[in-house]
Amino acid sequence: ACFDAYSAPQADRWVAVTLRTISPALVRDASDEAWTWLYDDRTETRRALLRCEPCTVTTTHANTRITRAIRPVLFLPLVHRQGAELPTCAGAFNPRAKD
Repeated sequence: ACFDAYSAPQADRWVAVTLRTISPALVRDASDEAWTWLYDDRTETRRALLRCEPCTVTTTHANTRITRAIRPVLFLPLVHRQGAELPTCAGAFNPRAKD
């Protein structure tokens, strides 16, 4: 699953919500991993995200490893073309049909 978050705190909250939601169904060790992250490691994850560093949070339930990857993505705003001077080569472009 993929969740779009618009800030580091929001991404951090998404992971916290998923861990709190599934922790009762996990085996004891996996539940302990989840709660350790929630109480001890969550702050460092948020700090890393604020520094634009990717993070992962992993829990292992029986033979299944669940990894939540959190990656900052920076978007550049698009500029509206109206009112902008296009380069002279823009009029020479002729799109070709695909083969």
